[in-house]
Amino acid sequence: MRLLGNIIWIVFGGIWTALGWPIAALLFTITIVGIPLGRQCLKMASLTLAPFCKTIVYGGGAPSLVANVFWMILAGVPMCCMYLLAGVLNCITVIGIPFGLQSFKMAKLSLLPFGAEVR
Repeated sequence: MRLLGNIIWIVFGGIWTALGWPIAALLFTITIVGIPLGRQCLKMASLTLAPFCKTIVYGGGAPSLVANVFWMILAGVPMCCMYLLAGVLNCITVIGIPFGLQSFKMAKLSLLPFGAEVR
């Protein structure tokens, strides 16, 4: 199921989303201050390309909390809303439920990427 799910995910739009994240990473990395934000964008790119074979482990601490607050202000809330909308739209049909669940997983990571590890 993982391989088939990832193939369907890539064909129906996952590739375009995964290609958009490195562009966002490049834009953030242009400035020295944005390098940590660019690294989080690359984390999202790896998850967005093949979400069915990956899990997210959350950790961190106070530094991650502060960084996540800045991330939410700069980019996290709109991205989370878009992934939540995609998840709800995918969950309308029975066939789309696994894809909706992956969108919800990405919504949480797009809101709080610092301190999270994609495995």
